[in-house]
Amino acid sequence: MSVSLSRLQAFYGESESIPLLRAMIHNEFKNEVALISSFGADSALLISLVAEVNPDTPILFLDTGKHFPETLEYVEQLENLFGLTNLRRLNPDPKLLNNIDPDGKLWQSQVNRCCWIRKVEPLDRELAKGEFKALITGRKRYQTAQRKDIDNVELFEDGLFRINPLCTWDKVELKEEFKKRNLPQHPLVERGYPSIGCAPCTREVRPDEDERAGRWAHTTDMSGGQKQECGIHTGGGDGSNWMGGGV
Repeated sequence: MSVSLSRLQAFYGESESIPLLRAMIHNEFKNEVALISSFGADSALLISLVAEVNPDTPILFLDTGKHFPETLEYVEQLENLFGLTNLRRLNPDPKLLNNIDPDGKLWQSQVNRCCWIRKVEPLDRELAKGEFKALITGRKRYQTAQRKDIDNVELFEDGLFRINPLCTWDKVELKEEFKKRNLPQHPLVERGYPSIGCAPCTREVRPDEDERAGRWAHTTDMSGGQKQECGIHTGGGDGSNWMGGGV
């Protein structure tokens, strides 16, 4: 039976997280699905759920070269904690970095281009191998306006399905499940970082701000509107003129 969006939504549109993951990992996309993780503030929960279903599931981590040291330490901590056997670190192309961002300061002037070279292009390069037909993401509806209508199963223009097991979860549910599973928080969360990306483009968030207000906050000075996403879930050519999609 061929995999179609309408069939997946009919069968699994109301499925809870674990049953959805079991169906996607063991049946619908067996050996053809990967989790893409930022190893950010909420990442331990989804990694825990996926590892419960199958710890051999490939996990794609975009090692941008600009992460906080705490994030890289967190990657190793969760890899050991959950016994992950197929963690893949996707790095920027050294030749592209040398040609486009030789001094590592592209984020200051061309933030979209920086996201493209450090996140979008490495992921596209990995997916071009044709190994995967679906990606599991940690996106949630409450996070941004771009995400408020996402379904737990989607089909993107790139022909790949996106599986979003946490799309309907809210902050309270996430916090309760973290506690229930005794999961370690990213070390920066308690220091005022409820959403964590690359170090140069992430700042602390004030109590009265949205949790993603600290992501690309410097872009308000560049465009008048704050960048919301990095681009890996919407595309955007070479990153020269777009403001979309993220983990």
